[in-house]
Amino acid sequence: MNPAEEAPVHRIVVVGGGAGGLELVTQLGDRLGKKGRAHVTLIEKARTHFWKPHLHEIAAGSTDLHEHATDYLAQSHWHGFRYRVGEMVGLDRDKREVIVAPAIDEEGAPITPPYTRGYDTLVMAVGSLTNDFGTPGVAEHAIALETPAQAERFHRRLVNACIRAHMQSEPLSPRQLQVAIIGAGATGVELAAELHKATRALVSYNLERIDPERDIRLNLIEAGPRILPALPERISGAAHGLLASLGVRVRTNSRVTEVSAEGVHLAGGETIPAELVVWAAGVKAPDFLRELGGLESNRLNQLVVESTLQTTRDPAVFALGDCAAAPWLGHEGNVPPRAQAAHQQASHLVEQLQRRIEGKPLQPWRYRDFGSLVSLGEYSTVGNLMGNLVGGNLWVEGLFARTMYLSLYKMHEVALHGFWRTALGSLSRLMTRSTEPRVKLH
Repeated sequence: MNPAEEAPVHRIVVVGGGAGGLELVTQLGDRLGKKGRAHVTLIEKARTHFWKPHLHEIAAGSTDLHEHATDYLAQSHWHGFRYRVGEMVGLDRDKREVIVAPAIDEEGAPITPPYTRGYDTLVMAVGSLTNDFGTPGVAEHAIALETPAQAERFHRRLVNACIRAHMQSEPLSPRQLQVAIIGAGATGVELAAELHKATRALVSYNLERIDPERDIRLNLIEAGPRILPALPERISGAAHGLLASLGVRVRTNSRVTEVSAEGVHLAGGETIPAELVVWAAGVKAPDFLRELGGLESNRLNQLVVESTLQTTRDPAVFALGDCAAAPWLGHEGNVPPRAQAAHQQASHLVEQLQRRIEGKPLQPWRYRDFGSLVSLGEYSTVGNLMGNLVGGNLWVEGLFARTMYLSLYKMHEVALHGFWRTALGSLSRLMTRSTEPRVKLH
């Protein structure tokens, strides 16, 4: 027998099924897994995938999770990779093994025992979590929009709050139907605009005792001098003006010191009453990445990587997406944690991991900044297109900007499902929308 035929098949393990991780295993499975050129495995504790930039729409009730979620087990069957449920808790780099904790169901019954998974190439794609900076009361009294389950939990609380207010005979308390969103980055701003539309749609379904203009108050709280601090000032100003015109109370230079059952407490001593609190201020990588297997990490727990996306202390371990501190070649600092960066990194690694298997040198990854877009629901979309897309820096808003914003998600769907399946799914959702409530009512 030819010795080459006896050689073991290269084992690629990807940990984390977010936007970048799922795109990567899907394309690697199609190119390598189906052809027997590599064993491709995804390790992920969740059962379904939802595009994280749209979690605010689940929270508001304007998007149904089950219409857009991708089932990992079905995706793995269709695209030639293996899906293994579980949460990574350790790494043995000497044995080249990922250590996975046992999976437990909602009732405490075991699903899978603890296990290890061997690899020849490991890709960490575990994304990021909300950073509460140790603020008292956040864990007990605020909801972070990190997962679909958290977004659905917020929406259930929102619906229950409206029904409770409609049915009670006594006047509303100062905190009832008051929403505080802490952090005015893209998530906070988009959630504020989406909630303005969704709450009005919700009370229109015979909750007539609630006057949204009088009874519902949305507060957007930002510690810095302006909202959308990571984006150009013109985008920030346009978004601020539109939110203010909708009646959203935008509070800048307002640092939160505590969240309690009564509301949000600010550094100046003021308390903003709130029944519902969302924490959307700051992100960091999961804590378990700190010194994972001796790999280098930064103060945000991100794994420090070279321009090839290989970790600095182990060329067999790669990282992509929000959990990677990737250098921005030609610029100072690292690439910002954005969905477009994870998408580009996944596409790059598809080619580079094939080169690695073939023993060829790896090429560096270069981030291409196509600009930033912020959706303000049905009211507007603002942003700027730049770089390779338009050959400069172009301010966009309105319908054109909305179309570009939606195209980002469609690019993700095409990467997962192909053009025709994405097109047919979009058409199907468009046809059924007219027969459904404008907002999820439960």
